[in-house]
Amino acid sequence: MSTRIPLPYSPKVLELFRNPKNAGPMEEATVKAIAGSPACGDMITLYLKIDEEKETIVRASFESYGCAANIAAASILTEKIKGKSLKEAWEITWQEISDELGGLPVIKYHCSILAVGALKRAIRKYYDDRGTRPEWLPEKPSREELQVLEEEKMIEYMYKKFGLQVQSGGKQSG
Repeated sequence: MSTRIPLPYSPKVLELFRNPKNAGPMEEATVKAIAGSPACGDMITLYLKIDEEKETIVRASFESYGCAANIAAASILTEKIKGKSLKEAWEITWQEISDELGGLPVIKYHCSILAVGALKRAIRKYYDDRGTRPEWLPEKPSREELQVLEEEKMIEYMYKKFGLQVQSGGKQSG
């Protein structure tokens, strides 16, 4: 008998987990960003196709290595940002993503944080690659960017502490 208790996912999370929107790599992406760590089991690669003249997101897709909440958060994010300006997309919060999913269990908040963190990394990378920074884009990393970075560093620290290494494909060795 299993002692694991299933997490109380909303019907929206379960639907997007089973039928994610915009899943898969995008060959013609203007920019891509990764957030998370294969070591913890949750990682998102976000691809954005940007109309560079209007600075608007034309298409978005993702690849996910993770749980139902991770897949659902990335899926809802890609739907939410299509057609938005980069500035409008920047203002999206992890709480908005969680709310649109009908809420996430507390232990899964980091999945919406990773999705928004990947988005903010992609937007920042887009401008860094062009050597510009619009007035609305903060010089210092956002809260979500810092949270993602903190999680990645924590996983790296734990793996080093226990003598484990992450190999390509998220496999661990030790």
